[in-house]
Amino acid sequence: MNPPAAPDPGIVLAGLAPIVSPATVVLILGSFPGVRSLELQQYYAHPQNQFWKILQAVWPRHPLPVGADSYPEKKEWLLDRGLGVWDVYAACEREGSLDSAIRAPVANDIAGLHLPRLAAIAHNGGESFKHARHTRTLGVPVYQLPSTSPANASWSFERKLAAWREVFVAHHLL
Repeated sequence: MNPPAAPDPGIVLAGLAPIVSPATVVLILGSFPGVRSLELQQYYAHPQNQFWKILQAVWPRHPLPVGADSYPEKKEWLLDRGLGVWDVYAACEREGSLDSAIRAPVANDIAGLHLPRLAAIAHNGGESFKHARHTRTLGVPVYQLPSTSPANASWSFERKLAAWREVFVAHHLL
């Protein structure tokens, strides 16, 4: 199977809709979906991204749905844990999937989500965390978590897992 073709530079890419509910306690913010995620219209769809693997390791007694058609169930699984997922960018120009290639980004209206139980925002990686000055205006703790991207090879899985788990423990999700 050939890898998905990268979009032409100069073409504006649109991000994904948020996965949130009124019960969202921790909102996880990425930067912008990669090529594979956009192709499948699923957050963290690249098979080497550790997002889903980390979450499964945090909640081992609650098996994550698996299989090609399991994304709707994965979204429900997130919501059942008190998590929400979105990105800091609604749109951008980018060739490939690297955050360093993002050009002309347009920010999402995170404050417009109106999440009554929101207790924290967790930025998944450095590019997302560049928006912490904005997310801090929401009046909840803001964390920078190590990126789950395969490009972040400097952190071991165990080290990433410990950092992610710490945020969920702090907000009583475990």
